[in-house]
Amino acid sequence: MRKYETVFISDPDLQDQTRTDLFDKVRNIIAKENGYLIDFDDWGSKKLSYEIKKKLRGHYVCVTYGGSGELVKELERNLRLSDDVMKFMTILLVEDVTLEQLEKEAEEAKNKPKKSDEADEASDKESAVDDASEEDDDDTETDEEPE
Repeated sequence: MRKYETVFISDPDLQDQTRTDLFDKVRNIIAKENGYLIDFDDWGSKKLSYEIKKKLRGHYVCVTYGGSGELVKELERNLRLSDDVMKFMTILLVEDVTLEQLEKEAEEAKNKPKKSDEADEASDKESAVDDASEEDDDDTETDEEPE
């Protein structure tokens, strides 16, 4: 068994139900092809670095799973056929992995905080620092002498 990671970008204008159906379809393909889902990480809507299908934003999802090459072929075939998916990319992470290792990684993925939670905490800390520095700037006086 091999460990893969597929990142795909879906249309950001999809309705929630359509997006949920797409996510369920990906999960079902992995299950149907005897794969093992480790992590399904929804990164949310982000700005694209270049325009894709006349869109400037995309909804990013990262799926980490274990399976065979046939699973990857089937998953990519379905992503290619879906009008809701704008781009996708699959990479091989580990060549030879056991089911026990995948189960352990899946448990760790469930217990760790999601990237979006970490990003929210980091932005809250940055805004607190910015607020504090703005207050300090308001109190400063210039040392210029009047003419």
